[in-house]
Order: sequence, then C-alpha cells, then structure tokens
Amino acid sequence: MSTTMVAPHSKRPVADDKVFAANKKAQEAAKKVGAEQVINSTIGALMEDDGSLSVMQTVMKKFKNLPEAEIAAYAPIAGLPDFQEAAEKAVFGDFRPEGHVRVVSTPGGSGGIRHAVWNYMEEGESMLTADWYWAPYKTIAEEHGRKLATFQLFDEKKAFNITSFKEKVQELAEKQERLLIMMNTPAHNPTGYSLTDEEWAAVIEFLKDLQEKQQKKIILYLDIAYIDFAGDMKTSRGFMKQFEGLSENILVLVGYSMSKAFTFYGLRSGALVCLSSSEEVADEFLAAATFSSRACWSNGTRGAQKLLANVYNDEKLLKKINEERDSFKGILEGRAQAFVDEASEIGLEIFPYRAGFFITIPCENPDDVAAELTKDYLFLLPLGRGLRFAPCAVSAEKCKKSARLIKQAIDKVNG
Repeated sequence: MSTTMVAPHSKRPVADDKVFAANKKAQEAAKKVGAEQVINSTIGALMEDDGSLSVMQTVMKKFKNLPEAEIAAYAPIAGLPDFQEAAEKAVFGDFRPEGHVRVVSTPGGSGGIRHAVWNYMEEGESMLTADWYWAPYKTIAEEHGRKLATFQLFDEKKAFNITSFKEKVQELAEKQERLLIMMNTPAHNPTGYSLTDEEWAAVIEFLKDLQEKQQKKIILYLDIAYIDFAGDMKTSRGFMKQFEGLSENILVLVGYSMSKAFTFYGLRSGALVCLSSSEEVADEFLAAATFSSRACWSNGTRGAQKLLANVYNDEKLLKKINEERDSFKGILEGRAQAFVDEASEIGLEIFPYRAGFFITIPCENPDDVAAELTKDYLFLLPLGRGLRFAPCAVSAEKCKKSARLIKQAIDKVNG
C-alpha cells in the first residue's frame, strides 16, 4: 500500500522537466566526448559559439554598480513606480496605443501568465492558444484548475490559420462568458513565427465583431518574451497600435520579460502590462494582480526593477544596450539563416521562421528521432508532433550540420 500525503489535486508524476533533462544529458555528453563534439540545442538562452552563456556586459556592469540598498531592499508589491514607467516604455516603444495602462511587476514572463489564468478564468474553463505552444502554458493552467484549448497555428499554406482561430474562439464562446486568448508573437516559441500586421488586423476585427454580437468578455494576452529579438525594435511593435479604441469588454494584457531582452534569465524579472479603454477595468486589473502578487511571491526583485528604470531614464545607456543587443541579434539571425538555408537545400521541412530563439521541425515519432540524434551527440527538444531546435544556443557551423543530421534521423526512424 502506497503512502500519499499531498492533496489529491497536487498529486503529480515524478518527472524531470523535459528541457532541463535534455540539457543535463547534453552536458554529460560534453564531459564524455568534449564540448566541440556536442550540439546542445535544448535551452532557450543565447549562448556563445563555445557554449558559454552570452551576457550583455553593459547590463551586467550597470547592475553590479547599483547601490547595495537598491539590490537588497524590498520593492513595492506592484513594483517600483519608475520600473512601472520603464516597463511601459519597454513594451510599447514608439507605438503605445491610446488607453489606460497599468503595470504590475512579475517574476519573469511566467508570473504574468499565472496572474491572467487565475484572475480572468473560472475553474474548469479553458484558455485558448496555438497547437504549437510553450509547454508551461498547460502546466500553469492545470496547476490552477483550468484547461488549455488549441487552434491550428498554420493552414495548408503554412500561413496563420485565421479560420481555425475563429472556429475555436467561437467554440469556447458558446461555453464561456469570458475568453482568455494567449498569443505568443512576435518570434513565437517554438516555431519562430510572427503574425503580420494584416493577420493581426483580421484577429482584432473578428474579436471586435464577436464581442459586439455576443457580448463576451475577451482578454487578449500577448506573450512578447522574444520581441527584442524579432527584427527592428520599432517595427516589431507597430502592430500594437491596432489595440486602440477597443471595447471596454476587450482587455489587452502584455507579458514582458527581462530574461531575453537583457540576458538576465536567472534574475527573474518582468511585468504584466494592462491596456484598456476603461479606467475602471484598468484599476480593477491593478487591484487583482497586486493582491495575487502578495499571495504568491509578495514582491519582485528590486535590483532588476531599478536596473530597467535606470536604463530607460538614460538615453545614452539605452542606446549602448540596444547596440550591444543588436550585435547578439545579428549572430542569432546568422545562425538561424544557416539552418534555414541548409534545410531548404536538403528538403528538411520546417515551419516558417521569421525571428527568435527557436525553429520547429514537424515530424512523426519525435521522441524516437530525438533519441536517434543523441547518437550523433545532437540534443534538442522533442515536442508532441515535432522537434524544437534552438539556434540561439548553437554556432552557425553547428546549425548547418544539425539540419543534415535531423534530416538523416527522420529518414532513418520514419523512412
């Protein structure tokens, strides 16, 4: 007879996180045969060609020079006021829509997702996202007694599947009075896809029409974790102007993270930003999210908040950081292009890649293919219906080599 102590809703299988488990195997292989023989494409962090972590030195120096009290002291629950202002600037850039904005500090992007799932869904309801999605979306939903529903991200032409999106939204609208829709763009994890301005226009027009006809409450959540690696910093945000003038019953939430933009993954700092045409709805968001923060993690990392505030209050510093990031971005783009070009040449099917840390290869039996690839010391993440390759962590030379190894493994396992 087995003994259990946890409450029934918290009984979980004992298992390692797939990403970190795959990374552990890659690191073990590197110790065995040497890092130069291993292709570690598991974790979504920007790495140097030698496998060491890429760190923005301007950012690190600024952080280390903060007064000790700005690192050690508590921050307000909702975040330092100058951090809130800086987060708003970081999210919208030159494309801030008209409307009421409120900001709450969160531990990275994950905290914002948690707050949205808990505060804008009832128990048993479903959040909608694409069928290719970041796995913690489901984890966070299930942890809080919610579910995850999906639409097909791509149509037969590998364009955004607006038809599937509309069908699934309508399906949920028939069951729920409130809809939480999770959109991971630009530089989608795991495919690297970004919605075009025209595709966004179609999404917004449909949601406006649905809300007007059926009087549903719609929460559109934008996960922009990779936005600062999604092309030009200004043009990547242009679509946000389309969020102006929406009904007070369409709330826009934006999850911002310092992890990717500042190569500060472990410091765990981000923000959940609310945009609404209604001041009452915006204030309601602030009250609910602040209460949730107190209940979950109390307050955020003050040093990270002060860092962001200082960066956006110093134009010269911001310019220098943007230039340093652009150099990293150029390296990432070169790596991704090496993989995409080689995939095209050898006939390896991939989903449309536009920007970001990841590329997805659809295939059958992804676990078996991933296992086969470890024989060549190539480690990546098997998904439900494909493989996630991370050019952010692999040199351009190894990216090119990886495309061929993946094609060979798929042909061997499924051929």
